[in-house]
Amino acid sequence: MKSLWENTATKPRFNPLSRDTKTDVLIIGGGMAGVLCALELDKVGVDYILLEANHIGSGITRNTTAKITAQHGLIYSKISDNYGSEFAKEYLDINQEAVKKYKELCCNIDCDYEEKASFVYTLRDREKIEKEIKALDKIGYNAKFTKRTPLPLVVAGAVGFENQAQFNPLKFLYSISKGLNIHENVRVKELVGTTAITDQGKVDAEKIIVATHFPFINKHGYYFAKMYQHRSYVLGLKNAPKVNGMYVDADLKGLSFRDYGDILLLGGGSHRTGKKGGSYNELRDFVRRYYPRAEECCHFATQDCETLDGIPYIGQYAKNTENLYVATGFNKWGMTSSMVAAIILRDKILGVKNPYSEIFDPSRSVVFPQLGINIFESVCGLAMPTTKRCPHLGCGLKWNKWEHTWDCPCHGSRFSEDGSLIDNPATGDLKD
Repeated sequence: MKSLWENTATKPRFNPLSRDTKTDVLIIGGGMAGVLCALELDKVGVDYILLEANHIGSGITRNTTAKITAQHGLIYSKISDNYGSEFAKEYLDINQEAVKKYKELCCNIDCDYEEKASFVYTLRDREKIEKEIKALDKIGYNAKFTKRTPLPLVVAGAVGFENQAQFNPLKFLYSISKGLNIHENVRVKELVGTTAITDQGKVDAEKIIVATHFPFINKHGYYFAKMYQHRSYVLGLKNAPKVNGMYVDADLKGLSFRDYGDILLLGGGSHRTGKKGGSYNELRDFVRRYYPRAEECCHFATQDCETLDGIPYIGQYAKNTENLYVATGFNKWGMTSSMVAAIILRDKILGVKNPYSEIFDPSRSVVFPQLGINIFESVCGLAMPTTKRCPHLGCGLKWNKWEHTWDCPCHGSRFSEDGSLIDNPATGDLKD
């Protein structure tokens, strides 16, 4: 089934490449991050080309719940513990700047933009919420604590951010893409230096931005060890009570809520890609219990790249790749993280020092427990006895009976029943 957004927005079309070409900056990937990078470079007059393997917004962007917020779970206490309060303040500042930029852009775009408060709640562990509020107080943000929500759940506590927003991501993306130098249905097969070899010729560039959700170049950056992919599910419900805000459980496997007109978007059932999880059944059980009069009008699923420390990787792809950049690891917060990426990478291209770039440095420390888990899962995937193996790094694939796909438990690539590629980091279909 198509996502809610696909049924409400008219898709533009962009031509494929017709010949070999040159450009100052090549952007690979036409999701929200890639198109925003193109928009920022276009504004300052930089010569660029964006290549998308399918259609813009056809990857993760079309299945987002589209919350525009600087509240990324309980991230501020986590950053404060790992890196100190100053880093936490800088993370807040750049993400609040991203929220503001969306507001400015959406003033002239019909994309169902609405300012809403954002909340992270917990059902049991109030201490986690109190710790987050203390971390926010320390960096000068007056966060709101509450135990009263419109959710059909008894919460132990919630922390709120005022003046955040939500919108229709495809209406927005399609609008800002007008007039940009975009080519669709062009798959990049490999990079040779800063030359991209595609299925329709080559593109010689001075600099390259990889905005493909999960980076596809394995020999630099070790992203296959520094990230994993997390899958989650969404139901669109009619005749359900409005929540009039954005609500997310502090637990990675909890539920999320937001309205879109007369539709309630209920998210959850999440799990590591290729592993067992609640899927749509968990959500439908919840609906039967708490929203018995609701009617399901759509359902869709998405997945997110999770980093070792909960902060995206935005900047130089690796220490030894001077003219190669990356935007990835948005940890379920792709809207604001995409805007942050566009701001930082624009400045990188222009040679301007951005005061926030150090926070997101892809070459920062990897000394976190999640690294060991990722390596363990990769070893298990490689040792898995199966006839179907992922062309990315050879891990055994798992059959996803809910979505009828072959999923990689190591790095999150997904394939249709007939072997066609759905989600990267793999760059090609399954071979017989």
